[in-house]
Amino acid sequence: MKVRIIQPEYSLNPEDADICFEKMLKLMESCNEPLDLIVMPEWGDIPAAQKGRDNYHACINKYNETYLQAARDMAKRCNAITFVNCGYKSKNGWRNTTHALDRNGNTVGRYYKAHPAPKEDKSASVGGLEIDSSYTTLRENPYTVEIEGVRYGFMTCYDFYMYEAFAPLALQKVDVIIGCSHQRTDTHSALSIINKFLAYHTNAYVVRSSVSLGEDSPIGGGSCIIAPNGDTIADMKSRAGYETHEIDVNKKYYKAAGFRGDPKPHYAYIEEGRRPWLYRNGGRGVSLFDRDLPYPRICAHRGFNTVAPENSMPAWGAAIALGAQEIEFDLWTTKDGVLVSCHDKHLERVSNGTGLVTEHTYEELLKLDFGLGFDGKFAGLKIPSFEDILEKFASRVIMNIHVKIWDARMEDDKLEEIVALVRKYDCAKHVYFTTLNDEVLKKCKAYAPDIAVCVAAGKQELQIVDRAIEIGAEKVQLVKRLYNADMVKKAHEHGIRCNFFWSDDIEEAKMLMDMGVDTLLTNDYQTIATALGI
Repeated sequence: MKVRIIQPEYSLNPEDADICFEKMLKLMESCNEPLDLIVMPEWGDIPAAQKGRDNYHACINKYNETYLQAARDMAKRCNAITFVNCGYKSKNGWRNTTHALDRNGNTVGRYYKAHPAPKEDKSASVGGLEIDSSYTTLRENPYTVEIEGVRYGFMTCYDFYMYEAFAPLALQKVDVIIGCSHQRTDTHSALSIINKFLAYHTNAYVVRSSVSLGEDSPIGGGSCIIAPNGDTIADMKSRAGYETHEIDVNKKYYKAAGFRGDPKPHYAYIEEGRRPWLYRNGGRGVSLFDRDLPYPRICAHRGFNTVAPENSMPAWGAAIALGAQEIEFDLWTTKDGVLVSCHDKHLERVSNGTGLVTEHTYEELLKLDFGLGFDGKFAGLKIPSFEDILEKFASRVIMNIHVKIWDARMEDDKLEEIVALVRKYDCAKHVYFTTLNDEVLKKCKAYAPDIAVCVAAGKQELQIVDRAIEIGAEKVQLVKRLYNADMVKKAHEHGIRCNFFWSDDIEEAKMLMDMGVDTLLTNDYQTIATALGI
């Protein structure tokens, strides 16, 4: 296979866009001999750096079709399979897209960048570029396209940094990974390391195209061809132009699977001994982040507590298994400092014990029965610790964590320990803390600003939205009898989501949803979820 990587000039001066675009078109036009594969860099329709959403989109609108047509003409002229990256207009706006063209210039596949850079999909109000990333919530295998018997996989720019994505890509048994990129902040040596590791890990050729930031630039560029064994076939560093090389896509790399083991691809050897539970949360069992999960939602208050004891592993497990987007639970601390989940401060209603949760050690609480009072089938149920909950359910669902020790203004607020456990189980983007204690919420926002907080109703329930605005809280939790539509409207005007505590009545639940409540807490999860169709 005869492969060409093209690395055009790129300017950091927005006013150079026309000049850079014309130079790129001439570079493409100079390709007129027979080839098998051509790869172009990322965002060919943004040929010079742009600042701000309007300028970014103006570039795409100006150059997109001209660029795509030039790519189609080049594919036909060179009789080459061609990969170009530029905008693709979806119903939600422009997407960062790698277009796969066959030898006749026809589109035979589109890869949408799996990991848009943070700035790409943020709103313009916070300096973002508002590129459509709605598809990134879909749970799909890595995208591949097969052309003439060759299986292509894809990585675009920011994708190259998601090393955990290398393994599932390898399992697709791709022959060539197409990398349309910029990566304008990395050195040539750093880019080389990333690309070699990708090729070696996936047992595929990496064919990457980028842009030149100037012949002497130590960063950016790095258009390359890397063999499956990690050997560098081509590395353009910062030179503008193109290089052409022959590769044999059938030539794979096999290594001994362990000392004196049978030859296998590197990824196959690794898969034999993988212990996935040792890593970060991942895979299809993981919920979308709280910021990305759509509304309206239903939150299983104390779990699905009409079928299992409240604040118990069976109650939360039942809710999650049936599709609850959120669960809610309460936290107290034992006499010896262990965080446990129990709604009441007193033990009498929820167990066969007496007295306060806070007056017993964890070991003493473990001797009590928290299930017999609900149903004999649950006899012997133990009080769950906060870590028990995280170990089983972290990142599988959004957690509304009502920290009762904060409500009670206990001397040790355990903030650092609670945050540390959330970080240990890698679920900061899947939880939020709820309390009526504004002072602790302010402290939390300062200590862990990445973790959302929810203002609960206290003695000034009708002022709850104003409290949330002052704190900078992401959510409020409205309560029965002390709410109205104006409160919901005001919260939404300030970007604050509204929980409602609680409703098990179908008609009331429908009314609350019509009012604009975002998340409804309920004890009877299945009944309310079915009635609302959520």
